[in-house]
Amino acid sequence: MPNGIVIIDKPADWTSMDVCAKLRGILNERRIGHGGTLDPMATGVLPVFVGQATRAVEFAENGEKEYLAGLRLGQVTDTEDTSGRVLETFPVAVTAADVAAALEPFRGPIQQIPPMYSAIKIQGKKLYELARKGQEVERKPRSVTIYELELVEQVNETDYVLRCRCSKGTYVRTLCHDIGRALGCGGAMYSLRRTMAAGFTLDDAVTLEDVQRRGEELLLPTDSLFQQHPILLLKSDKLEKRVRCGNPISLPGTADGTYRVYSQDRQFLCLSQARGGTLTSIKNFFGA
Repeated sequence: MPNGIVIIDKPADWTSMDVCAKLRGILNERRIGHGGTLDPMATGVLPVFVGQATRAVEFAENGEKEYLAGLRLGQVTDTEDTSGRVLETFPVAVTAADVAAALEPFRGPIQQIPPMYSAIKIQGKKLYELARKGQEVERKPRSVTIYELELVEQVNETDYVLRCRCSKGTYVRTLCHDIGRALGCGGAMYSLRRTMAAGFTLDDAVTLEDVQRRGEELLLPTDSLFQQHPILLLKSDKLEKRVRCGNPISLPGTADGTYRVYSQDRQFLCLSQARGGTLTSIKNFFGA
C-alpha cells in the first residue's frame, strides 16, 4: 500500500478536498489527507499525506506558511477577495511607498476577525453557510502572527504583490482587506500562491498530471516532514521493542529535545521527546 507525502502544486478552481479525492483514485488509497486548506482561488504548495503518513497531518497544519498575494486596492467585497460580490469601490491615490509603509503595523502578532466566508464554525454552523444565506454574525478576533510581510511588486496603479510568511490560522485575504482599509481606499485579494508549507516549497511540488503519470514514485518518505529534528538511532532490539510497545526508554546523556527515532535497520519509527535522559514517543509511524 502507498505511504508517504506528495507535495501538490494545487491548480486554481480546485478545493483542497478535490485534490485529495483525485489522488484517492490515482493512488488507489482511501487514507489521504492534506496539510492545510487552500481556497479554490489559490494555487501552490499543498502537502498531501497518503496511507500511514496521514498520522503526520497535524504537524503540517500547525507550521508556518508563506504566500505571494495579489492585493487590489479600490474595492471591498463580501468575501474579501475578488471572487466575491463588490460592496464598495473607491478612487485609489496611493503610491508604492504608501503601500510599503502601511505594512508595518501588520507585522508581528496581530488580531484578525475571520471573514464570514470561512469554514469556522459558530454554534455548529460554518460561517460560509450562514453568509450564503445573507446572514452575518459577530466573530471574535483571533491572534495570528505575521513573521514577514513585504511589498514585492507594483503591477499597476491598483494592483500590488505582497510576500507574507505567517502562522497557522492567518487569513491572507483578510490581511489584504485590512491593509486596504488602513490605506483608506479598501482592498481585496485578487490572487494567492502558497510558496511554502510545512517546510516544503514549490521546488518540491508536482502537478496532479505528474502523479497520474508516475504514481507512487513521487511520494516522499514520512520523515521528510521532520528534517529539522536530529536523528536518534536505536542500538538494541530491547530498546526497539520498548519503543514499538509505546513505552518510554532510558537514554542517559541524551540532550533534551525532539528527535526522529529509527530502528537498527533505519526504519523510521516515531517522533519522540527527550527530557532528563528519558525518551517518550510523541507520535508513532511504524505499521501495526
